[in-house]
Amino acid sequence: MNPVEFFGVAIDALRTNRLRSALTMLGVIIGVAAVILLVSLGQGTKNYVEEQFAGLGANILIVTPGKIETRGGPPVIGATRHKLTLDDARILEKKGYLFGGVAPVVFGTAEVRSGSRSRNVSTLGVTPEFSPVRNIHVEVGNFVTDSDVDAKRRVCILGRTVKRELFGNANALGQVVKISGARFRVMGIMERKGVSLGFDIDDIVFIPVRTAMDIFDTDALFEILISVRNKNDIDSGKELARSLLFKNHNRHEDFTITNQAAMLSSLFTILDTLTYVLGGIAAISLLVGGIGIMNIMLVTVKERTNEIGIRKAVGARNRDILLQFLLESTTLSAAGGVCGALAGTLGAGAIRLLVPKIPVEVPPWAVVLAFTFSVFVGIFFGVYPARKAAALHPIEALRYE
Repeated sequence: MNPVEFFGVAIDALRTNRLRSALTMLGVIIGVAAVILLVSLGQGTKNYVEEQFAGLGANILIVTPGKIETRGGPPVIGATRHKLTLDDARILEKKGYLFGGVAPVVFGTAEVRSGSRSRNVSTLGVTPEFSPVRNIHVEVGNFVTDSDVDAKRRVCILGRTVKRELFGNANALGQVVKISGARFRVMGIMERKGVSLGFDIDDIVFIPVRTAMDIFDTDALFEILISVRNKNDIDSGKELARSLLFKNHNRHEDFTITNQAAMLSSLFTILDTLTYVLGGIAAISLLVGGIGIMNIMLVTVKERTNEIGIRKAVGARNRDILLQFLLESTTLSAAGGVCGALAGTLGAGAIRLLVPKIPVEVPPWAVVLAFTFSVFVGIFFGVYPARKAAALHPIEALRYE
């Protein structure tokens, strides 16, 4: 017989026992759908994290005070950390030819009060460069200016959550609030950013960096953010920043430069590993489905022993019998793979539609891989029953009842 005839006979055999064939395929369907759904959840989570990082600026280097390293003896509890200063930021801005922006940051928590309403809010002392570097912009009014920083003006920009809690629906521009007891005039309202990586970007107050130093009584920076112009220059930019700060700190590397992209890459490695583990666990159900295929094919061989004897008697070769039963098991698994891929894709779409907060993204490679594995399972677990059918002696098969 030619391949088309083999396939036709296989389809007819499966149609003869439709319910049994459907139940056998169910294990493969569940396995393929589970693999696609779990991999889609992992991929969706990865894309979500990438979007969150991208929403807070691209090609970022983060300079923090103190050197992260291990030396002899246990760490000293309460050891003094070396400072980062505005002078460091000026050096980086002046000589950092690879940098698109340098943003010094002072961080503190302060009570923000408007009338009888007050709340403790994360307060950032920033310069104008902070907005483009961190991709956080004003929606209404103006952001901090260089003149605000130089003159140590007591002006502030409110995040959306702070504005809503203190002023409700009223216009906050030009209003006076008290930050740590000092009077500040509201000059801007930030655009809505929402929660990113567990932190509410809208629940922040921004003030000029020099003003923040006075408010929090410090001359040290919390960190310096550096935006590198070209993604390919991240490593060169990191080395340039290290060299400039090394010289400015009297040849002491008492600071740490973190590559945000490297942090993201490490996180992606963890998420990829988790995705593969989840996909592997789901693939176990495919193996269970394969065992079901082997079981049903052994039953089929026993039921069709007489048929095998007749076909051999009229000239069918062992190879023909082997191919016939192997094609039947492969057709079962392939059909289950198609249905499972469809079920998994539709299931992911349903999750995205019904629960938008759950990140789900179906990667094409997961569909192809799950289907291919299902076909392989059908072939692998169909070999033994097919060989058993091919090995039957024609006379004994004709006598079988």
